[in-house]
Amino acid sequence: MSIFYSTRKAIQNHASSGNVLIVATALALVVANIPAISHYYNSLWNYHVSLQIGDFNLFSHHGQPMTLMQFINDALMAVFFFAIGLEIKREVLVGELASVKQALLPIVAACGGMIVPVLIFSHLAAGTDYIGGSAIPMATDIAFSLGVLAMLGKRVPISLKVFLTTLAVVDDIGGIIVIALFYTTSIEFLLLLYAFGLLVLLVLGAVMRIKSKLYYISIGIAVWFLFLNSGIHPTIAGVLVAFCIPATPVTNLKVFIRDMRRCLIRVTMPSDAQLENSKFMLSKEQMNWFKQIESASDKAISPLQDLEDTLHPIVDYIIVPLFAFANAGICFSGMEVSALYSGVSLAIICGLVLGKCAGIFLFSWATIKLKLAPMPEFSNWKMLASVSMLGGIGFTVSLFIANLSFGSMGAEGVELLNDSKLGILVGSLLSGLLGYFFLSVSLPKKR
Repeated sequence: MSIFYSTRKAIQNHASSGNVLIVATALALVVANIPAISHYYNSLWNYHVSLQIGDFNLFSHHGQPMTLMQFINDALMAVFFFAIGLEIKREVLVGELASVKQALLPIVAACGGMIVPVLIFSHLAAGTDYIGGSAIPMATDIAFSLGVLAMLGKRVPISLKVFLTTLAVVDDIGGIIVIALFYTTSIEFLLLLYAFGLLVLLVLGAVMRIKSKLYYISIGIAVWFLFLNSGIHPTIAGVLVAFCIPATPVTNLKVFIRDMRRCLIRVTMPSDAQLENSKFMLSKEQMNWFKQIESASDKAISPLQDLEDTLHPIVDYIIVPLFAFANAGICFSGMEVSALYSGVSLAIICGLVLGKCAGIFLFSWATIKLKLAPMPEFSNWKMLASVSMLGGIGFTVSLFIANLSFGSMGAEGVELLNDSKLGILVGSLLSGLLGYFFLSVSLPKKR
């Protein structure tokens, strides 16, 4: 039942946020192409952001204040990856990744969905100046992909929802590893040593059963600042800090249940007549008992689950849409139609539409045929192939990796980044439309 619960939570958290993401992306495209306001849109991201405490600026990189674009991509997206880290840890402990048997199929499928797109991109980009963007088409956007499944309602078997959710989580793990290994500049080892010292403090805090979220957040911010200035991308700090957050409740569950029973026995419940009275108010004694129940309930939730639940609306409805609005603005003026079927755009489109689908489906097919894992319940090969197409929706993390790949290449990088965004948008759109069409055809007409 925990699998069904976590899948349902994932769809609730991510599916509706996909609509906000679509609006933010469309708005960015419109604003970036209206001559009267495009200048303001482009110059907005160059404003400096600072949080000054004396001579110390928290939002600074090697002594230079961060621009608004850097703040979004390096600070706010660290919070996004922190939330992903919390989700990964929960899935490993009690979710779809807790059992190797139930997780094997989506794990292998996710590996195929990362390897094949990278190979296709690398083949098409061999000998070019955009070969460094090979990791762009390897990501799956969980919000958009689950949003498409949600549009098909209860016709989609729960096993396919579990499969896609787990696949997207494993994809996130792959993206994190790639960012850590291949998008690291020259390293300041002393700052990195300080950062790992603080991570040890976080681990000790969890061992010593320190449950204060302020303790972990304040040290986590310090770790992020040290990573930012050490040369390793600061989003990795978000993931590492998340892994250190305790997953056990503040209070023992036996104590919690005992306290609940005691409070419920002692509280004087209002009569039916009082409940029907719209002007009825709780007595002082009733208020005190209900406050004790509320306090005890808060302590029954682990810091990990509490932070994950608190951050999801912030990440899904503020941070990710803001990231999309800042990064998805493509100026079509002067862009040739040939950009769609040549260069980096074509490599990304092929990687997302063909590579993700082929990699996910072929690796799943081999795993099932070798009897290493069963076919998802109430599913068939057509359904599995259709869901594999949804894996090509690689919007958020693909944009993020594109920025890491070409954002620091100067004038040449600007053009490559613009073409990359076009490829990501078109590839993700095609994958979503094809996945929805083939799912609607292959799924049963009724629940």
